[in-house]
Amino acid sequence: MTQTALAETRTAEQGMAAHARAWLDANLPDALREDRPSTRRNTVAELCDWEAKLHRAGLVGATWPKEYGGGGLGLRAHLDISREIGRTPMPESVNSIGKELAGPIIMAVGRPEQKAEYLPAILEMRDIWCQGFSEPNAGSDLAGLRTRAVQTADGWVVNGQKIWTSGASKSRRCLLLARTGPVEDRHRGLVLFALRTDTPGVDIREIQSIDGERSFCEVFLNNVVIPEEDMLGSPDEGWAAATRVLSIERATNRMHRAWRFENQLNHLVSACLSDPATRHLAESTYRRALAEVSVNIELLKGHVETLVGSLIDGQEIGPRGSLPKLFWSEAHQGFARLALEIVSQFPVEASDTLRVARKRMEDIYLKSRAETIYAGTTEIQLDIISKRILQLKRKA
Repeated sequence: MTQTALAETRTAEQGMAAHARAWLDANLPDALREDRPSTRRNTVAELCDWEAKLHRAGLVGATWPKEYGGGGLGLRAHLDISREIGRTPMPESVNSIGKELAGPIIMAVGRPEQKAEYLPAILEMRDIWCQGFSEPNAGSDLAGLRTRAVQTADGWVVNGQKIWTSGASKSRRCLLLARTGPVEDRHRGLVLFALRTDTPGVDIREIQSIDGERSFCEVFLNNVVIPEEDMLGSPDEGWAAATRVLSIERATNRMHRAWRFENQLNHLVSACLSDPATRHLAESTYRRALAEVSVNIELLKGHVETLVGSLIDGQEIGPRGSLPKLFWSEAHQGFARLALEIVSQFPVEASDTLRVARKRMEDIYLKSRAETIYAGTTEIQLDIISKRILQLKRKA
């Protein structure tokens, strides 16, 4: 990049925070705000339309190459945009797997024709992606997965089962990890595919979760034929690609989380202060506990900003990605318990402000139960930190 182009990029990056804040303030509809009363759920089509607008405004894919529909900016701009997105109570992306996991992997190991086909479709919300990693007997232990891929003259024939595949029923593509060798090979013989979910032999079954949602799915693969052109990387590159996915997922995926966490806390506190009957909950009863949540949020921001700085300096994330994942999931789950305890004390005949806050905090609590499981359980994160960061030996 020439000095002139570099200067232009830095100028563009410096203005992204202000642009993002102004655009979101002007364009985020009340129907999408989680701190406003709502009489119905937004449809997938409505959410896709909103995310496509975010992309056209330059707020999604800012760091992706311009030739694939991105903004061509750096991670600092992505962090600035993420702060502003987190500041607003908008719903989570219905295509976060595509944007934050599949996209970076495709850019890293995909062939030029794959990048040209897959990447613009992700940003323009023409393709929603899911992640086919976890299995019934190999959740956070990916090296134990058993889904089998056999190379034939017609392509790869895949048989197996995936579980907890978020958003599979509304996805067009699945980032699928399968095994070409024996299970005993563990990290060897793993291959990654961009599977079309409408391929014959793919059976997707929704699982209803505790909050009434059906976002989790089981995916059964029965003699599914995947063409060679949908293999990502080489046949033995799956483990390296998968661990890259997980380091991204645990460290920079949904970078806005710290600021969304802050938005949730501020909503709870402001709701309590809005009514004389609940003011004491924030000002005396739970004053210390709420302050501790605020401290945790600032620590999480520090984790995110430090990792972004490391990436900008060209460093690998590696096992350090487990630190913010572990801290965020445990801290947010603790906040969710506290928030539920507080809103359960709101009066039955509550104001609209209190009712909206109670509904949002109840939803947060139910969703938070899975936070210490997905993207690697708390136990897995502690094991990674002890072995790969602290270099501790396994207990005899």
